Order: sequence, then C-alpha cells, then structure tokens
Amino acid sequence: MAGSNSVRYQFIGVIHSPFTDQKDTPIQSIFSNAQGMVEVFPPFVKGLDGLSEFSHLYLIYHFHKATPGRLEETPFLDGEKPRGIFCIRHYNRPNPIGISIVELEKVEGNCLFVKGVDVLDGTPLLDIKPYVVRFDNRENARSGWVDKKPIKNIQDMEATPGRLLDRTRDP
Repeated sequence: MAGSNSVRYQFIGVIHSPFTDQKDTPIQSIFSNAQGMVEVFPPFVKGLDGLSEFSHLYLIYHFHKATPGRLEETPFLDGEKPRGIFCIRHYNRPNPIGISIVELEKVEGNCLFVKGVDVLDGTPLLDIKPYVVRFDNRENARSGWVDKKPIKNIQDMEATPGRLLDRTRDP
C-alpha cells in the first residue's frame, strides 16, 4: 500500500489449546507436548488441500493478549537483562505477530489436530505454512545470545514464563 503505514489482515481461523494464562503457556513449541486444534474458518478450508502430506506446520498468529509497542523486553530464558525485541521472541512486540512450528497429527474437515502447541486458547490465526526441511533448515546457523544458554536442562512444560521467572528470582 503506497503511502500507508498500516496493513489489514483477516483472521483465517482460531487456535484452540489447553492454555488460558500467558504465565503457564510454554515459551516455544519445542518445549510443549500439548495437543491443540486449529479451526480454519469455512471460506479458507479449500486452502487445506494437500496439507495432510506434511508432518509439521508453521502457524502464524496474532498475539491477542500482548501489549504491543515495546522495543526491549527481558527474555524468559535470560532474566539477566532486557534485549532488543527483534532478537527475542517475546509476545510484546510492535506488531504482535507470533510464529510456532507444530506437528500435524491429522486433518479432519476444517480442523487441524496438532501437537506442540504453545499459544493461548482462542489465539487468532493469520496463516499456515508447511514446514519444508529442504527449505527451512540452515546449516551453520547462529542463534545469538540463545546459543550461550543451557537450554538442554529445561524440561517440557517447565519452560513457561511463570516457571522461568520464578527460577531467575530464586537464589
């Protein structure tokens, strides 16, 4: 849009999950075994054709409970200091857009049953893209400050904002 500072999207569906509180929601899908269901609205169901051939999907969604606009946040995995919002995956962002990689278990009509969901129940869905190993995996990729964190010690479902913040406060 020439001359405009805004973009309008329509939601194509809604993500259903067992999570109702941000502090109890896994911070990344890799830390979640939770089952979820993606409900795609009827006008977009035709777009699901062929999706069941993929094992994993990117879900792109709107952080509907976020406080947008912050340029620094303290990452949940690094309670030491605030970092620029564009080098972390915090939900409070200038444009509250999230992305998760989930495992696709099955497609039934307009519903995608997924594993590894890490979003709040009722999260509005913006888009779905297939995860393609040949396109999406990068050799020798660097992960900035995250490479320096001992993530291997974090167990499933313990990597939530509430538990990570409690851990950084303990002596």
